[in-house]
Amino acid sequence: MPLVVMCGFPCSGKSHRALELKEHLEQKGRNVYIVEDHVLGVDRNSVYTDSRKEKDLRGALRAEVERKLNKDDVVILDSLNYIKGYRYELFCLIKHAQTPHCLIHCLTSPDISSSWNQDRLQDDQYTQAVFDALVQRFEAPDSRNRWDSPLFTIQKDDVLPLDQISNAIFHRKAPPPNQSTQTQPLSSANFLHELDKAILSAQKTSVPGDVIMVPGATEKVQLPRILNMSELRRLRQQFISYTKLHPNENISQLANMFVQYLNQSIR
Repeated sequence: MPLVVMCGFPCSGKSHRALELKEHLEQKGRNVYIVEDHVLGVDRNSVYTDSRKEKDLRGALRAEVERKLNKDDVVILDSLNYIKGYRYELFCLIKHAQTPHCLIHCLTSPDISSSWNQDRLQDDQYTQAVFDALVQRFEAPDSRNRWDSPLFTIQKDDVLPLDQISNAIFHRKAPPPNQSTQTQPLSSANFLHELDKAILSAQKTSVPGDVIMVPGATEKVQLPRILNMSELRRLRQQFISYTKLHPNENISQLANMFVQYLNQSIR
């Protein structure tokens, strides 16, 4: 059944809202599972200062969501979910599972979230450096994106719109799956190879820290270090393998998704 994705700064009220929604749905006779970071036994400050550990955490959360999704239960993913490329991956997951979803954005100011963080027990706090870095990296959801819609933006004093959320996840059709026989434009087109060539060419006049524009994409490649051809080829093949499992018929979005994938993978 449906997936509810929580989203927001650290300590912005996501867990409180997730529990509020869970209690409401359980009163209506629904089975609800909350998938969250600390259930997986992670140390927040260790994870969010190590890009590899953070990537592994996102993969573990996605895998746990996929295991929990079924025709009877509601799954709430209570994590930062601050990267739009990752929210897109979750959207691909619910398309494959043929179930509706919605996004709840806890819109709380950095100052208030920081204060709530400092009120936590010491072992549960983010360090200020980690907190500030996560706020800086946060990619706000946009309801114009299919993967961020339907979007419920909740401020700290708002009443959670329980009926509207229930309507969105129980009385909305799931996004239609792509036809398995459809030729995947990503694998049939050559534009990813051309993106590789454009990145390699741009690196000749760039230094680590530069931003690279690539043809066909509005997103920009953040270049923390110089990439070689074999690494780009490997990342391209990994991305193609992913899209074969989660097809996307909209070729205009694929270039941007590939750039987002690169930015996540080369940190």
